Amino acid sequence: MQISIETTAGLERRLTISVPSEAFEQKISERLGEAATRVRLPGFRPGRVPMKEVRRRFGQAVRVEVAGELMQSSFVTAIRQEDLNPAGQPSLEVVQMDPGNDFEFTATFEVFPLVELVNLGKAELRKPVAEITEADVDQMIERLREQRKTWETVERPAAEGDRVTIDFVGRLDGEPFEGGSAEGQQFVIGAGQMIEDFDRGVRGLAPGQQGTFDATFPADYRAEQLAGKTVTFDVTVRQVEASRLPELDDAFFEAFAVSDGGIEALRADVRRNMQRELEDAVRKQLKSQVMDQLNALHNIQLPRTMIEREMEALRQQMLQQFRMYGSAGQPDLPLDLFREQAERRVNVGLVVSEIVRSANLAADPAQVRARIEQLAEGYADPQQVVNWYYSNAEQLEQIELAVLEDLVVDHVLAAARVAEVPGSYQDVISGKTLAPEGAEAGAERGAATGAEDQPAAEQQTP
Repeated sequence: MQISIETTAGLERRLTISVPSEAFEQKISERLGEAATRVRLPGFRPGRVPMKEVRRRFGQAVRVEVAGELMQSSFVTAIRQEDLNPAGQPSLEVVQMDPGNDFEFTATFEVFPLVELVNLGKAELRKPVAEITEADVDQMIERLREQRKTWETVERPAAEGDRVTIDFVGRLDGEPFEGGSAEGQQFVIGAGQMIEDFDRGVRGLAPGQQGTFDATFPADYRAEQLAGKTVTFDVTVRQVEASRLPELDDAFFEAFAVSDGGIEALRADVRRNMQRELEDAVRKQLKSQVMDQLNALHNIQLPRTMIEREMEALRQQMLQQFRMYGSAGQPDLPLDLFREQAERRVNVGLVVSEIVRSANLAADPAQVRARIEQLAEGYADPQQVVNWYYSNAEQLEQIELAVLEDLVVDHVLAAARVAEVPGSYQDVISGKTLAPEGAEAGAERGAATGAEDQPAAEQQTP
């Protein structure tokens, strides 16, 4: 077998591979001989069809079949012989396969680039740090009570924090509009579930009372036909309910698997969970910075095939999300929409792989086990979850990759310049401690309104 290598452009290589005619024809004859023992043709006994007839009928198809197999096997042999590392599947093209001539084909593909790691001491990271205070624990316990609150019907005007059940009809320019009315609609006043003017209009209405008020939709409201518009609503209040928080008693403690020790045992358990969440949040924020720094510090020539493959994977992920949320139809998502993200992921992936190789990092089985047990902690039967991971090769591989990625993060952290940034527990958990000033303001606005991901009025009103 003869091999010649050509660099066509960038990382692209073209191999021209030639297989002697004798070897090629021998494989074809062997394949036809095997076919002759199985083929059934009218006028011939099974296994007695003359080779000349077999070759006449099936020779060309077998030649194409053998050529395909020979291209695959010869390509693998060639890249091993030439010490090449393809970044994707090759494009194979036959040049010559006529009888009496050497079989010749080309294989065009991209190779992985050479990744030269920069001095990781150039990486600059910020580590958020916080202490969990007694006030933080108090706030968390109040949040747990809030999650388990009950509702009691009251006969008084609706106030902040009350849950109301209403019927309403909205009119835009004096006319009802699609989606602008509902019966038996429930929402909590002041929880950001409705636009502000709607909240204000219902506040103060008692059960059985009717009210009419104007509500102006925000200028950036998702439903363009309502953005910035003023709508008149006729509202009838069916029911007003006040919330009641559970007492801090044995029944409440037992709901969190605290059977002994009362409030102090609950506080200790809550603090442990908060500490774990704090460490996880810090770890995630450091990891994100590490990946950003690896991307910024390395400018690698990226294989086009890897980028295109990543773009398609990202596109499929987004389409899957649309399907999960029940979106009608399939949106037009051009691949270029994902190019920047795909390039970043490929760039970081190549750097991470080189760090793993050069630092000789490997996922220790004990570390993998610890990660799986940590994931299983929150389930009713942790051992069942552990067994599931170990019986699922694909999921186990994902855990191993996650552990390996953590080892890379630790490797970078050991070399990087890390500055501690103090903050409160809540600010570290939310990411506000490290957020730019503009992002902090946005986070504060989101927290203040308590709005859902989807605009509130779009959920509850038109």
